[in-house]
Amino acid sequence: MAGVWGSAYAAAAGLWGALAACAAKLALGADYLRGGCAAVVGSAAGPCDWLPIILQAGCGGLVIACNAIMWTFFAKALKYSSSSAAATVTSTASNFISSAFLGNLLFGETHALLWWIGISVTLFGLLLLHTAPPPSEAQRHPKEKKT
Repeated sequence: MAGVWGSAYAAAAGLWGALAACAAKLALGADYLRGGCAAVVGSAAGPCDWLPIILQAGCGGLVIACNAIMWTFFAKALKYSSSSAAATVTSTASNFISSAFLGNLLFGETHALLWWIGISVTLFGLLLLHTAPPPSEAQRHPKEKKT
């Protein structure tokens, strides 16, 4: 049961990492915020001169907050996972998938076929990692002799 919680925490860590990356893209790319402001307000003048600066600062704070939450979940994933490799690969795969969906949803990004092949190989490796039986005591400590 601890392995399930470890996987859930690792997946959550990957999602929060992707959210941090989206916030960073918004914080550093003023064009997204300025374009969004112009779409909501109706013109690029007036509040759209100063509002993107405030939104950029807020997104900078979100980067810090999302990263703090991500590291909290990742630390819990390491605690509850069967191995650090399982937690790392699960978190990385979750981050890639979350980044793809958030990038498409928020920024209209698309990915090439090679990217999808790479994430498929990563997910297959993740499946192998999570379905492999845990090593026995003799396999864990091969140099120790039992007396």
